[in-house]
Amino acid sequence: MTASEQQLRVVVMGVSGSGKTTVGQLLAEELSLEFADADSFHTPASIATMSAGTPLTDEDRLPWLRAIGTWLEKHAASGTVVTCSALTRRHRDILREHAPDVWFLYCAGTAELIGARLGARSQHFMPASLLASQFETLEPPGPDERAVTEDVAQDPAEMVASFLAVAT
Repeated sequence: MTASEQQLRVVVMGVSGSGKTTVGQLLAEELSLEFADADSFHTPASIATMSAGTPLTDEDRLPWLRAIGTWLEKHAASGTVVTCSALTRRHRDILREHAPDVWFLYCAGTAELIGARLGARSQHFMPASLLASQFETLEPPGPDERAVTEDVAQDPAEMVASFLAVAT
């Protein structure tokens, strides 16, 4: 593993149910980096809001995004992989304030495929009913952002390999 891989900081992004955790864990394992799931950064109030079927506002998301940004900042020397929906450019800008060199691996897919995945998922506070609001909010990364888009219909290992071919 090269020194640049050791310092790689990656946010695996996308709507709920897009496979961020699975892909992020695989990527972190491949790079021997610490992994963090964005769900662990949410406040109890935000979890309660989403559990009740109410989408978060940007005001609700701000402490969460800052906490993830702080995580990225603390891992500048060691590198890390963290999941975060990072639905809008503004959300990603907040993360970049803490980690200007961060990469984004965007897990992109259709509402139908991701909705089916959410419908099959249990033991998670995010109800499938909020998926439409996430797609309405979603602003995929632009060409000027340090991002790689991968189709979630692919095997997660293929997504990781494709991302690494670009980012390392």
